[in-house]
Amino acid sequence: MKVTSSINGVDVDRLAATIDHISDDPTLARFQFRARNRWIDGGHNRSEIKGFYGAGKEDTSRTEPFVLDADEPPLLLGENQAANAPEYVLHALAACLTGTLVYHAAARGIVLDGLESTIEGDVDLHGFLGLDETVRPGYQQIRISFKASGDFDDEQLAELASLTRYSPVRDIVSNPVPVAIDVDRA
Repeated sequence: MKVTSSINGVDVDRLAATIDHISDDPTLARFQFRARNRWIDGGHNRSEIKGFYGAGKEDTSRTEPFVLDADEPPLLLGENQAANAPEYVLHALAACLTGTLVYHAAARGIVLDGLESTIEGDVDLHGFLGLDETVRPGYQQIRISFKASGDFDDEQLAELASLTRYSPVRDIVSNPVPVAIDVDRA
């Protein structure tokens, strides 16, 4: 497909057309993403991500699955074969915020020359280990710092910061999401 107008690597004409299509047919906005996970040993497990439903149909554009391993560092009884699940959450949040900023900036004509972030999350193992019911098992706090470069003024920089509100993963980690869990025999 030919790119006609690009800002920040985003085809803004296709972006506008996507927005128009969704405005005309709101059912096109519904997506379902999926992953399959298999335990390997200890803290090591592997997820495969391939198919998803979106824009009114099952997507078949991926011929091979994305494969993501997870493990724990030796300090947490793992073998350091991959990032651990909480680290993947940090990656997912940073990646989603970055994409959100890039796409929304492009839609507003804000040209970015660079965008980098540093992200940290604090966990207290008392929660995960079940040693203290008052301590949550997940992150107590997450901090992310962005450095943006480009030819934009202070008002546009403030607008960029406000655009993070559109990040799906920020919403997921900031607001409760119902999670249905079913465990059966194999």
